[in-house]
Amino acid sequence: MIGSVQRALRLLEAVGSHVDGAPAKQLAREAGLPLPTAYHLLRTLTHEGYLRRENGVFVYGPAAERLAGGGALQKRRTTIVDSLSHWRDAIGVPVYFGIYREGEIELVAVSDTPEAPAVEEWAGFRETGHAHAIGQCLLSQLDEKARKDHLDRHPVRPLTRNSVRDRATLLERLASMERMQPVVEREQYALGTVCAAIPITAGSAAATMAISLPAHQADRLRPAVEQLRSEVGTLLHTLAFSISI
Repeated sequence: MIGSVQRALRLLEAVGSHVDGAPAKQLAREAGLPLPTAYHLLRTLTHEGYLRRENGVFVYGPAAERLAGGGALQKRRTTIVDSLSHWRDAIGVPVYFGIYREGEIELVAVSDTPEAPAVEEWAGFRETGHAHAIGQCLLSQLDEKARKDHLDRHPVRPLTRNSVRDRATLLERLASMERMQPVVEREQYALGTVCAAIPITAGSAAATMAISLPAHQADRLRPAVEQLRSEVGTLLHTLAFSISI
């Protein structure tokens, strides 16, 4: 093992044990390091942004905060996937969770199995929201200005023979959707696949959960999405995490 890395990590742990920071001498003592070694490592960690010195004490810097944030992000995503996996197993379909954030469609998590695989992303989900249930559900929750801005950046283009053909037709379809009702898409994004999405109220952002099935099992789509919709309230606390990450 690399000794300098171990010593630097001990210093970072020592800094983390003090809410208001600590001076170099105290950190050296707590990390069990000679003072000259501690000074050298503290300068290096400060230069790299892992620490910063304020009024004679060392506290975590932006690089360390980014590391902590990344860990929290991964934990939240894992929690979301675990929740989706429950419904994947209960309903027997792939389950997706997406949000609309900073002007873009983001697929946060997917849970599927080899026996019930998710739809292959052959054309970027972000750019083709007009053609899949997740995107249509998210776009339907936006106000008119935000919706048109999105379509200016990501123009409507048919992906299959069943896709919405043009912008006007899509806008008309979105305007006609009933609030909080499932959005169903049949082979608009990928031939051989049908999908349904339900809008989610989790914070102020537009969000959705969705499922997909092979086209030959299309008769299962409505019952499956209704089952998901009837019980999704139990997941809202978990899904709301993703709005803040």
